Amino acid sequence: MKSLLLLIIFSFSFVGCSSQSVDPPKGEEEPSCVFTNPVAEGADPWIIRKDKVYYSVKSVSGGIQVSKSEHLTEVLKSQQRAEVWRQPSQGWNRQHLWAPELHYVQGEWFIYYTAGESGPPFISQRSGVLRATSGDPLGDYEDMGMLYTGDNIETLENEKWAIDLTVLEHAGNLYAIWSGWEENAETDRTPQHLYIAEMENPWTISSNRVKISSPEEPWETGTELAINEGPEILKNGGQTFVIYSASESWLPAYNLGQLELVGDDPMDPASWEKSGSVFSGSGQVYGTGHASFTKSPDGSESWIAFHTKIDEEPGWDRVVYLQSFSWNEDGSPDFGTPVQPGNELQRPSGECETE
Repeated sequence: MKSLLLLIIFSFSFVGCSSQSVDPPKGEEEPSCVFTNPVAEGADPWIIRKDKVYYSVKSVSGGIQVSKSEHLTEVLKSQQRAEVWRQPSQGWNRQHLWAPELHYVQGEWFIYYTAGESGPPFISQRSGVLRATSGDPLGDYEDMGMLYTGDNIETLENEKWAIDLTVLEHAGNLYAIWSGWEENAETDRTPQHLYIAEMENPWTISSNRVKISSPEEPWETGTELAINEGPEILKNGGQTFVIYSASESWLPAYNLGQLELVGDDPMDPASWEKSGSVFSGSGQVYGTGHASFTKSPDGSESWIAFHTKIDEEPGWDRVVYLQSFSWNEDGSPDFGTPVQPGNELQRPSGECETE
């Protein structure tokens, strides 16, 4: 009996000591909830959030890859990823894949992308669309073909050069918006404009295109080539904006402009009001371009993802930045100035709580 009593006392003493040994030392600080830019290598960052999960999409070696994460600052380099589509060996979209975007439209996942013959010159680029075969954005996709981006919708003849196509849902209708040329050309040193067209469904354009923006302002015309490209939709309550890239992507002059839908009909050029430049490079941030937009995990903050060049030299070596932005009193976005590389930023509100 005495031996049993000693054994019980010893056992309780051992458990108590073990519990104390795993407690963190007193005075130890919690890990800081910060990050620094750049968050990833690459360009044309596309991030979308659905059901508390962030998704990103990019082109990789002749295919398209989708990744996911619960953390905005980690989705671009998340290991939860899958290649969802490979370019075919033949056809218009067999080469040179650009700037895919992942959208959830009318209850299905779609990827819009640019492809065409390799260059230079890059004169055969067109826009295509893929549709997910399931409800999983990391699953398989079927090729729904090229989107018609010309001026002869009745015959579907003479499609025009088109890149960076995105979709706008407005007042129950669906529209495509992209960057294109007025006429096909033999040189890619051709000015780029923004166009809009109606869509019958997420894979079919059903009207001729209408030009809604041309590069006319000094911050759009650049020093070598006048460009409007990379249009992306940003909404704030009942207001709709198109945030687009202007000037040359290979130079530090690359910056963001803004169109606001101020009229009732998106197909009417007079319904769009231009402002700019609304976001440009400074310090060691060499240009700002091809942005996408999302919310923090708790929904309280607005965030922009954009790419910037790694130095002042002409070229396309780029990295991706993330930072929060606010809203002006008139409801338009206030992107502020780019946070410099290496400077600590608070991670998106609610992100640390999900760990």
